[in-house]
Amino acid sequence: MKKKLFGLILSVALITVLLAQSAMACTTFGIGKDATADGSTIVTHTCDSTGDDFRLWIIPAMKGGPDVTRDIVMDGNTWGDWSNYPAVKDYGSGTVLGEMPQPEDTYQYLHTNYSIINEYGVAMGESTCSFDTSTEHGKKLAELFYEKNNGIIDCYQAQHIALERAKTAREAVQVMGDLVEEYGWNAMCENMNICDGNEVWIAEFYGLDLWCAVKIPDDAFFVCANRARINEFDFDDTENYMCSPNFKQFAIDNGLWSEESGEPFEPANIYAPNNSLYASRREWRAFDLVAPSLNLDPDATRFPLYVTPEKKLSMKDVYAMNGDYYQGTDYDVSLSPEAGPYGNPLNEYNKERPINMYRATYQMLANVKGWLPNEAKCLVWYGHGAADSTYIVPLWASMTRLPQIYQNGSRYGKFDRDSAWWVASYVQQTATQNYQSAIKEIHEARDSRMDAQYIVASEMQEAAAALIEAGKRDEAVELLTTYAYNNAQDWHDYWLEFGDELYGTYMFNRVDMKAAPYPQWWQDILDNAPRNPGEADEAAK
Repeated sequence: MKKKLFGLILSVALITVLLAQSAMACTTFGIGKDATADGSTIVTHTCDSTGDDFRLWIIPAMKGGPDVTRDIVMDGNTWGDWSNYPAVKDYGSGTVLGEMPQPEDTYQYLHTNYSIINEYGVAMGESTCSFDTSTEHGKKLAELFYEKNNGIIDCYQAQHIALERAKTAREAVQVMGDLVEEYGWNAMCENMNICDGNEVWIAEFYGLDLWCAVKIPDDAFFVCANRARINEFDFDDTENYMCSPNFKQFAIDNGLWSEESGEPFEPANIYAPNNSLYASRREWRAFDLVAPSLNLDPDATRFPLYVTPEKKLSMKDVYAMNGDYYQGTDYDVSLSPEAGPYGNPLNEYNKERPINMYRATYQMLANVKGWLPNEAKCLVWYGHGAADSTYIVPLWASMTRLPQIYQNGSRYGKFDRDSAWWVASYVQQTATQNYQSAIKEIHEARDSRMDAQYIVASEMQEAAAALIEAGKRDEAVELLTTYAYNNAQDWHDYWLEFGDELYGTYMFNRVDMKAAPYPQWWQDILDNAPRNPGEADEAAK
């Protein structure tokens, strides 16, 4: 996909803004079809930040042609209005840097802060990867990737374009790789998990024109937690590995690695080294949940790229992992003093970084069954907020409409009872008043309903597949759309009513207006805590 760039506009100010952006702290999984209970491929993404746009849109298929171009936009996913795209191009805070040819018709896809799945069942998530800049190696990387970089592709744009153009995960990787080679990657390092119902690929984009990708085995489970993960790369196996043409030579030319060193060529350690427990502890936890007999070391700095789960994983299992905060381990954040007297894991002061995060914007769990027709297989489970205290619903990229609750609200605006994100956040925040009591009520209100939903969604897929086989494609799409639309709206209404009840239960930090005494261990902390000196006492010092 060697394309000619039109109208390139780059400014020093824009680059400065780009470099000042904080990392999106996300956790992702990738699971092969032989490792899942239903034979699907699964990729997930918990989009964890305090600034992401939580609205969800359907981006329609678009006509291409020899004279058709598309905009190349930097940071174009925040607070724009995509409701009439492409007729109306509102990129919010994004900046148009140029154009590129759009020679072929594109595919419909679902777009939120990132794009997540298209009508062919190609799905992807992302985890932004920082690297250690305190070492001489890290300082050199920062200079090469940031100070000397005039690329114009970021993660948002790469994912949009890949889902517009790819019918398989392998094609999506190649589309993004070609983009980066042509226009340059100018963003933090990203790890992406991509699936299509048959294959799962893990791709990393480091900076400039450097990228690589690995197909994980069909029986494998992968996790990424904000650091580059690909350290095993076979240049001779082009069926299962892909990379940019200068992938190794760039490291040699810039003194980042040498054949003479005797060290293996480990892409993540060379191009994005990071041994932070912020990342590695989550990797350990995910692997320990699916393969406990490996007895992996929670303090290790590096883990395998993937493991084989000891049992086949259901969607319910995977969703539970999204809600994990190290329960039953020495790192359980609900047992720390920061969690307060009632064991609230949803606070920003935890010393450990769990998978379940108070600041989760949304989560998606793509659940793609490769044998189904495209219209039925392009299933993603979607929800807002921290997984342990929220719910998810099934959506299809083939749908023709979404409830308005997904386009309403801003996290910088007022509370909106007609916004899916605000209502999920309402329940989540209410639970923090007395978490260990409230979470039982949340699970009681949620779990049986979700168990039934997993079954119904699968039945809907089969019914849609039968309609398609009978030549009734439009009827199949309408069946899925009507079910998913009504189900999502019903959940929202139910959750809002439940939130009101929960709020009443835990008003004033009591339980049904009855006192909720502190446990003795917390009272001991209070009895021995110093008194706040106050401003006057501080000033007197």
